[in-house]
Amino acid sequence: MIGLGAGRLDRIVAVGAHCDDIAIGAGGTLLKLCLARPGVRVDALVLSGGGGEREQEEQAALTAFCPGADLRLTVHKLPDGRLPAHWEEAKSAVEELRGRTEPDLVLAPRTDDAHQDHRGLAKLMTTAFRDHLVLRYEIVKWDGDLGRPTAYQPLSPEIAEQKVRLLQEHYPSQRHRPWYDREAFLGLARIRGIECHARYAEAFDVTKLTLDLGD
Repeated sequence: MIGLGAGRLDRIVAVGAHCDDIAIGAGGTLLKLCLARPGVRVDALVLSGGGGEREQEEQAALTAFCPGADLRLTVHKLPDGRLPAHWEEAKSAVEELRGRTEPDLVLAPRTDDAHQDHRGLAKLMTTAFRDHLVLRYEIVKWDGDLGRPTAYQPLSPEIAEQKVRLLQEHYPSQRHRPWYDREAFLGLARIRGIECHARYAEAFDVTKLTLDLGD
């Protein structure tokens, strides 16, 4: 497996269409990054769920997933499942985020995600953060849209277990969903781990990057 380092990461942007998207798609990666870099700045944006139980869940969850980080979370109130109809509001939220941060790494949904909200946000990110390293996370769901990722972040068993525990602990509103369980999250992490010669991993798509292989 070929490894490429991203250099020092002092500022991270993480975006999700819904509360829990970031944690499901990249929670293990956030844990690993924040534990390794105390004080790292994390600007998180979520487009729906603001003003209620979901926002409270998200604040508590991302605080746990970003230990020791300078976490700045914004949760908007766009209706779940209706992002295409609220394109201007979503675009304004992304552009406002872009205007206040210059990240070293961006965590975002995949552009070919089957959910229209995930896919719409992903497309907005391609223009707002066109000169940044963007890792596009995957979210397991009934649509069966998991693909062939191009980048992997190996996770230790301890981090993988902690991710699953935090997902169960901080999002009680989602426990009724048939796919929202330990087996699904840890099973996908195990499969991605096999693909990159690790025990567990999170997987991402990388649309474009520039290599620095020396003079």
